This record gives sequence, structure tokens and C-alpha cells, in this order.
Amino acid sequence: MPSQGPVEKSLKGSLILADPSLREPTFFQSVLLVTEHNSESGAFGYILNRPLDRRVGDLLSGNILPKDQREKLAGVPVFMGGPVSTEHLTFSALGWSEDDGKLQYSTHLSAAEAVMYEMEGFQIRAFVGYSGWSGGQLEDELEQRAWITHQPEKSIIEVSNVSHLWKTLLRDLSPWHRLLADEPENPGLN
Repeated sequence: MPSQGPVEKSLKGSLILADPSLREPTFFQSVLLVTEHNSESGAFGYILNRPLDRRVGDLLSGNILPKDQREKLAGVPVFMGGPVSTEHLTFSALGWSEDDGKLQYSTHLSAAEAVMYEMEGFQIRAFVGYSGWSGGQLEDELEQRAWITHQPEKSIIEVSNVSHLWKTLLRDLSPWHRLLADEPENPGLN
């Protein structure tokens, strides 16, 4: 069951789904991985379902990375991570532990670190920008029901799932959420 009440524990490693009522364009129907969270210092994360239809090789010229790293990372998909620091490109690794059924991730990776994680079987993504909240801001937004917390599922790792990720996760929450997920984007035009 989704949690929408006051947040007292860290959401680090959790997903937050934009509530269907959240119409702000940056976060409309978004799914974010919260990579850092503390009610006093704030939160940090990445939007998982905003592909930019670009690859790392499209954005980085040949002289920025050593040849071996460039060749291994050229096909990595690039996502809009959020509205903060959009002039920066960063790598993240996502994996799934079958032993304990939990998401494994590492962020702020250098190109060399990303290559190492890829060799270990992790899915690598590049993000332009990130999403950030100051101390107490995310908690306030959760109390206002702008976000729905959700535990990560293995399906979030696959890049092929991103176009329907928000609807898929929302549908699984409850019959009410299933109805909301299947509504047209602009119900007023219905």
C-alpha cells in the first residue's frame, strides 16, 4: 500500500511517483529514485522515466573520455535527471539483487567507475541534471500528496520499460490508482 502520510524515516533507495494531480511539466507522471534523503539536509534523486533519446556518444566528443571508456559508454542512454544542474552529465549504475529482492544502485560515477559497474552486470544510465529538495521540502510535498512512495521493483532497471513506467507502477497500487493511471493525460478533453 502506498504511503502518503508524514515522512519520519529516510526514503533513500525508494521510489516516488508523481501524484496524478501533479501537473508541473518537469515532474508530470514521473518516477524518481531517491538516492539521498534526510529530513534536515534534504533529498536528492533522479527521474527514471525521462529519456532524452540520446546516447552518451552523441553528447561527449572523442577527446573527453579515453578511447576504451568512450567505446564502452557510447551507447549508454541519457535521461533528464531533473531540473537542477542540467549542464552536468553523470553516470549511475542500477542492478537487482536476486538474493534479497532489492535494488542496488550507485550514483555520481566517473566514466571509469561506470565501465567497471557495467562489467559487473549493472545497467548504466547517464543523467543530465538531478532533482533536489532542501531540508523538509520533500516532506512538505508528501504531506500535500504531490508524491506517492513506492518500493523499487526489478522492472525499473530495464530501459525498455521507461515509457510506461509511471502507469505500470501506479496501476499496481490499488484499483483506484489503476483507474487514475488509465485516464487520458488531459481528462478535460475526454
